[in-house]
Amino acid sequence: MTPGARVAAAIEILDAVAAGQAGEVALSRWARASRYAGSKDRAAVRDLVIDVLRQWRSDAARGGGETGRARMIGRLRGQGIDPATLFDGVGHAPPPLDDDERTAGCDPMDEGTSWDLPDWLVPEFKTSLGDEAAKTAQALTARAPVTVRVNTALTDVETAQKQQSDAGIATTANPRAASALTVTEGARRVRNAAVYQDGLVEIQDAASQAAVLGIDGQGTALDFCAGGGGKALALAARGWQVTAHDIDAKRMRDLPARASRGGHHIALCAPDDIARAGRFDLVFCDAPCSGSGTWRRTPEAKWALTPDRLATLCQTQQDVLENAVPHVAPGGRLIYATCSVLRDENEAQIDAFLDRHHDWRCAASERWGVDEWGDGFYVAHLVSGRHTT
Repeated sequence: MTPGARVAAAIEILDAVAAGQAGEVALSRWARASRYAGSKDRAAVRDLVIDVLRQWRSDAARGGGETGRARMIGRLRGQGIDPATLFDGVGHAPPPLDDDERTAGCDPMDEGTSWDLPDWLVPEFKTSLGDEAAKTAQALTARAPVTVRVNTALTDVETAQKQQSDAGIATTANPRAASALTVTEGARRVRNAAVYQDGLVEIQDAASQAAVLGIDGQGTALDFCAGGGGKALALAARGWQVTAHDIDAKRMRDLPARASRGGHHIALCAPDDIARAGRFDLVFCDAPCSGSGTWRRTPEAKWALTPDRLATLCQTQQDVLENAVPHVAPGGRLIYATCSVLRDENEAQIDAFLDRHHDWRCAASERWGVDEWGDGFYVAHLVSGRHTT
């Protein structure tokens, strides 16, 4: 496919998204219907589509419209590329710009458009992030880094880095976590490389790694909202005896294979069995959240979030904390974490928990911002005031 043909394909997919189709569904349907497209073509088209989804409002402003064509015009302008060079009608490229398209569009002016956020989220960002609000919103319009966690139960960082280099994967040390290597070249090779297949590395954001590295000691641990099991695997690599639980057991279906690959034994606790699971030295709650710290990776979630949905998530987070408390052993710790940058999901949840539980205290908390090293993340360590840490 020519660069122009890739743009035309992206326009088709973006129109499907604007009509209500989920981005991943639209991409998959296009790929199935376009067998002529090679792997590099599919990757390039995907990148174009996801880039526009990240900058949905500002690209529309720059392109002077809300169609897929207008947004791709806006995306090229945002990259400093003259759209006429790709909209030339040659082969499968989009038809040339008309007179109106050449003059339509302008740079984003209002905060919601220039920050690429729904208008209602602008004050939420300001309240949650203060002077960092604009910077964070802008960071969420860029591509996210690919970072791996070195499985220190099987190897060391230097060895893993060399093995990845031998496989054509260049990495650099990530300052957020000692176990983290950020991929600078060859990201699409990671999953097929022997170093990954042999369990020596796992794909995991650096802030997520840092949250686990900030937990000292060893003992029994319950990953209370395990999902795919990234935190469970990281805890196991540090010597914890881990049990993984999720209210939707299907989310953990890949965890046994991932644990086996990494040389770990992780027990699975089905939803019906959690009441009998007993108590643990550590209960880790990576609670369901808006994912606002990860919107670079899942940009559609940014546009789908509503005030009502956020309120529902906050109630769920409160319920998760309440349901986790009985599983904390005397002297144990309750860790609350989200991949959100919003105060309502982070500090406000901890304040409310402490208001409900006067015998508990927050021993430590930390936020990580959205930047070139990783996603936005929050973690708080809760302990009973009657216990020592």
